[in-house]
Amino acid sequence: MDEASKSAWCREQGVYPQELEQWRSAATQALADPEDASRENQREKKADRRRIKELERDLRRKEKALAEAAALLVLSKKLEAIFPKDRDEDA
Repeated sequence: MDEASKSAWCREQGVYPQELEQWRSAATQALADPEDASRENQREKKADRRRIKELERDLRRKEKALAEAAALLVLSKKLEAIFPKDRDEDA
């Protein structure tokens, strides 16, 4: 595409010619070395999976602790209902 037609196309699309060049260079660079990008993606995915496992493990631990606390609270309320504290011991 020559300069005149490129400038006309850019005006029609509302794009600056500098942006068009930046997009072109970014696309060329991304296509030039896909192995590095894919390796980086794989590392990120592996790190994400590891983080997700860690968070899930932590969530399970906290859910168990919460369930235990709820069970203890229910048992203490049942015990209080059976043996009220303000009952007169002398009667």
